[in-house]
Amino acid sequence: MPSTHRADRIDARILTALSDDPRATVMAVAERTGLSRNTVQARLSKLDDAGALRSFERRIDPAVLGYPLQAYVLTNVTQRKLDRVGAALDAIPEVLEVHGLSGVADLLVHVAAKDADDLYRVAGDILNIKGVKRTTTALVMREMVDYRVRPLLDTIAE
Repeated sequence: MPSTHRADRIDARILTALSDDPRATVMAVAERTGLSRNTVQARLSKLDDAGALRSFERRIDPAVLGYPLQAYVLTNVTQRKLDRVGAALDAIPEVLEVHGLSGVADLLVHVAAKDADDLYRVAGDILNIKGVKRTTTALVMREMVDYRVRPLLDTIAE
């Protein structure tokens, strides 16, 4: 669920410093931003409490875990079974994330697989979920733009 917290320029400066050095201590961020340690700590706590800071998991490449293949599975579902389908997708370890969509599909399911045969199995597992009507799988050939928020931080910090 998206955070309702709105970052201001000070938050953006702190987050930019952490983006540059994710392992930085609160003291190091304070020195880099010219803010007090207490201000940095309070701001980070507020961001964390608001759900604005995401999990460290987002930084782990599935390839290093033995899942070098990634795909997106466009999924059409019976609407009244959407919650049940979501719970079933959550139980599949290879499902990295799921987004609800409007338009040509109901869900965009991001998956990781060991190889083409494993992807075939994962796609079949998704298709076998009660309430899933149809799927279309698109293989990720290469990543063109990595997940990023730095340009947004730069806009706010200006």
